[in-house]
Amino acid sequence: MLAVVALAYFWPGASQADLRPVAGQNVLLITIDTLRADALGSYGGRAATPALDGLASEGVRFDFAHAHAVLTLPSHASILTGEYPLKHGVRENSGYRLAPGTRTAAALLKQAGYATAAFVAAFPVHSRFGLNAGFDVYDDRFGDGFGPAELTMPERPASEVVALARNWIAARAGGPSGSPETSRPWFVWVHVFEPHAPYQPPPPFDAKYAAKPYDGEVAATDAALAPLLDDVRSSARPALVIATSDHGEGLGDHGEEAHGIFAYESTLRVPLIIAKLGGARAGAKAAGPGEVSRIAARHVDLLPTILDAAGLAVPQDLPGRTLLPRPERRKGAQPRSSYFEAMSGMLNHGWAPLAGVLVDRDKFIDLPIAERYDLAADPAEASNLFGRVPERDRTMAAALNAFGPALPGQRAAEDADTAARLRALGYVSGAAPVKPRYTEADDPKRLIEIDGAIHRALVAFGEGRLEEAAQIYRQVIARRPGMEMAYRHLAFIDYRRGDLAQAIATLRQAVAAGVADVKVMALLGEYLSDAGQVAEGIRLLEPLAQHPAVSSDVLNALGVAYARAGRPEDARRMFERLAGAMPGSSGPLENLGVLALGQRDVRGARQYFDRALAISPDSSRALAGLGAAAWESGDRDAAYQAWARAVQLDANNFDALFSLGINLARDGRMSDARPYLEQFMNSAPPARYADQLRGVARLLQAAR
Repeated sequence: MLAVVALAYFWPGASQADLRPVAGQNVLLITIDTLRADALGSYGGRAATPALDGLASEGVRFDFAHAHAVLTLPSHASILTGEYPLKHGVRENSGYRLAPGTRTAAALLKQAGYATAAFVAAFPVHSRFGLNAGFDVYDDRFGDGFGPAELTMPERPASEVVALARNWIAARAGGPSGSPETSRPWFVWVHVFEPHAPYQPPPPFDAKYAAKPYDGEVAATDAALAPLLDDVRSSARPALVIATSDHGEGLGDHGEEAHGIFAYESTLRVPLIIAKLGGARAGAKAAGPGEVSRIAARHVDLLPTILDAAGLAVPQDLPGRTLLPRPERRKGAQPRSSYFEAMSGMLNHGWAPLAGVLVDRDKFIDLPIAERYDLAADPAEASNLFGRVPERDRTMAAALNAFGPALPGQRAAEDADTAARLRALGYVSGAAPVKPRYTEADDPKRLIEIDGAIHRALVAFGEGRLEEAAQIYRQVIARRPGMEMAYRHLAFIDYRRGDLAQAIATLRQAVAAGVADVKVMALLGEYLSDAGQVAEGIRLLEPLAQHPAVSSDVLNALGVAYARAGRPEDARRMFERLAGAMPGSSGPLENLGVLALGQRDVRGARQYFDRALAISPDSSRALAGLGAAAWESGDRDAAYQAWARAVQLDANNFDALFSLGINLARDGRMSDARPYLEQFMNSAPPARYADQLRGVARLLQAAR
């Protein structure tokens, strides 16, 4: 019996996949966001995934593959660069960028003559974060507008992303025979987002998986990918196909509902399938079960694998190794230890940083309450072995230290637009200071219920249950008085409920508790300005603006305060500083456009708004500004069109909503105006729009 088990381990599947390199073959990389390995049918999951299971039957399924981070942006940075987060420097979704000139799969293949294209589904992999390096086409047109309370993001569905990729591939294949387009091989990256929360599978998967909506999203994603795989399977040119995920999902394991805090197997282990399709076998599907490899595969192995598949040299300084040679996929292959981390808790909440190492099936997690697991005997990580065999503990700690683990570098401040879009996807962002020492009280295992509470508050807020969300944040503050994000979110709820005085009081409470984060100070200055206490807001913000590494929040809030104080030149100076510091953001240009409108400079305003739309084509605020400029120019139809589009993109653009409704009414088009006016009455915050709300109420009453 032992001999049979050993043989099965040495020969991992009923067949051995042929993954030999083919110079100039196409390469398709598929990343499925937030997909647990154990969700796929071929990995024993409950979801029906015939497309990906079929791909596994044609190639190799790696059943012990791991990411190096448990968030979308840093994980994709590792996939595309072949480097650990320690090297590429992207340690969280917010505040980091892949540096210009970074070596990526797309850049290397482009140098080798490949056409390169990426089709991505959601904001964390937007081109502004640097992942577009080396791509001829980087299609991230999933829409920049967001819905109620900036807490719902229209993710681009997998079916749409796949259709774009298929069209691009088909256009290349359909060109004249021998043309440069058809003769060049391609590298295509397709990123789909559905398994990410909130879990809302489309029909018919919503009904079929009503009790397990996460599995429904997995099944829907698989169905969307099927035609793309069939296209590649039927191609005359062979293609190496790699399908994986950036990280998994907690789904309650170890108390983590989503991902980003822990690095247990539920979020760190990923599916990985590699197969060769098309070419001499065009259109054929394998009938066997495919090969299963149990070696420890890693995301850093993917770039060497891609280069090897294309017949290109693999840079010797990459930490990963190609997975194509059969000996590399069998027991007895040289061990592949792996570094991993989860820095979100530290960066956003002030909790202890998490780093760890995998050495075969042994796993070590470095935290104030350290953890070590034998994954071969305990795949659910139920029994912490740290402290039982001190010599083994020291060996694993030394293996981690060999990677040179370090805390994240300075985190750049995100503009309000980027922060809102990440928040809309559930990625909360704080600015916790680094502590000289983290204790057991800072261990995320002791604090995970706070992370769950924050996510519950975000859901409640997004669904309009503001008092419930506020109560949750008050409880978080009582538990962790230094948690600046809780104060900011609570203050924003106060603001949305029209209680500007309480919002200011909440932020003053944060300052009194020793929270001196610039985001809190900037928000306090902004709310003071909103409340008519402009001079106090300016006094608070001006010293912060003198700091060499001034936050974008401070510059923006101070610019707005100057504008409200009747100091347009000072406001322009702040907004121009902001534009210079954030050339890829539309927000500063929108501010300059609003300022120009206030000075009756319609032409200048239109230029600013046009530049803003060139950066963010679906910017609701820029469209609203263009509407105002068109109105000032006497072009009513253009104004109405721009305002209507602005409101369509963002239902909480109250300025556009008011302008559209009130001017339609004044033009005698009350039936057209009424829906907008009623929407304004039902949603605009009284703290900021008290006068307008009274006027609209009178208008609606008179029109009855």
